[in-house]
Amino acid sequence: MFETHSLLVILLVGLIAGWLAGRVVFGTGLGIIGDIVVGVIGAFIGRWLFSQFHIGRWITANFHVHLGFWGDAILSATLGAIVLLLIIRLVRSI
Repeated sequence: MFETHSLLVILLVGLIAGWLAGRVVFGTGLGIIGDIVVGVIGAFIGRWLFSQFHIGRWITANFHVHLGFWGDAILSATLGAIVLLLIIRLVRSI
């Protein structure tokens, strides 16, 4: 069961990641609700990508940087959200 602060962290990370991904892919944000939705879904996609391709371990080994909780959460969610938006863009163009 989620606690209140866990839900707030999920929403905050989703908002930041969705906004960043919207800026990268479309050049603008998607609105607060759109950013949160894209960011939260992107977090699941990003976490899966990070675990499948060992991206976190690669970043640590090559750049000697420890991202910490916030950095890791925002980076993985943003990567996942960018992938999600690119897939949506590809499907819409077909």
